[in-house]
Amino acid sequence: MRKNIKITAAVASAAALALGLSACGTDSDPASSKGDGATADTSKALVVAASPTPHADILDFVKKNLAEKEGLKLEVKEFTDYVLPNTATQSGQVDANFFQHKPYLDDFNEKNKTTIVPVVNVHLEPLGLYSKKIKDLKDIKSGQTVAIPNDTTNGGRALQLLAENGLITLKDGVGSAAKLSDVTDKKGLEFKELEAATVPRALNDVDAAVINGNYALEAKLSPAEDSLALEKADGNPYANFLAVKDGNENDPRVEKLAKLLNSDEVKKFIEDTYQGSITASFGAPASS
Repeated sequence: MRKNIKITAAVASAAALALGLSACGTDSDPASSKGDGATADTSKALVVAASPTPHADILDFVKKNLAEKEGLKLEVKEFTDYVLPNTATQSGQVDANFFQHKPYLDDFNEKNKTTIVPVVNVHLEPLGLYSKKIKDLKDIKSGQTVAIPNDTTNGGRALQLLAENGLITLKDGVGSAAKLSDVTDKKGLEFKELEAATVPRALNDVDAAVINGNYALEAKLSPAEDSLALEKADGNPYANFLAVKDGNENDPRVEKLAKLLNSDEVKKFIEDTYQGSITASFGAPASS
C-alpha cells in the first residue's frame, strides 16, 4: 500500500471548489501572482501532485531509486481528478504537478485564470476505444452508445479518434478541438459524456467507451492489447509533463526532478513496466 497521500474524487471535488475560488482571483491575489522558484527552501521536500497511474508510479520510482543520489527530497500526493492538481499548484499547496498534457493545460489556464506552465515532457498515454461487448471495430453499429470524456480537450480528442477510425464524420478542420456539435454524421451512434475518471466504470453500461490511458491502466485494461482503436504516437501533442506555477521553473528541486524524469533509468522503467501501453516522450522540453 502506498505511503503517498491519496485524494479521492469525492474529497477532491469539495476541495477543488474552495481552491478554485483562489485560482480564479484577480492579479493581486497571492494565488495568481508569479512564483519565485529561485528563493525556494531546498532543504524541504518537493511536493508533487500526481494521478495514481502511471504518474505517481513513475515518481515513486524516482523517489526510491534516483532522488537521494541527487540530494532531492520528494513527496508525492495522489489525486484522482483533473482539477485539484492545478488549483493546488496555483495556490502553493503543492510545488508541482504531473498528470496532464498541453491542450488540457491551455484550456484550464484560460478558463480558470491560472498560470501553470510545463517544465519537461515525460510520457505519452494514448487514448483508446474499449468495449466489453464488442470484439472488433467493424462490429460497432448504428444505435449503439459510446461514452467519451466530458472535458473540452479529451472530449475533442475522443471524437477525433472516432473520426479517424470511420465511426463518425466531423466538420473540416476542427481536429482535436471538436465538440459533439461538430459531428456532421454520427452514423447512428449515441454518445454519453462523462467525467474522464468515471468512463471506465461505464463500460458495462455502454457499448464502447473512449478512455484516457492512465484510467485504462487503473481499470486493468492494456491500451496495447485491449483497445479497439488507439491513438498514434507519431506527432501526438498529448505528452504528459511536469508542471509548475509560472516562475517556479528555476526552483533547484524542480530542475533536479526534471532531469531525473528524463533520465535513461526512467525511460527503461516506462518501457519495462508498461510494455508499449505508455511510451517515453523525452526530447525537447515541453513548449510553454
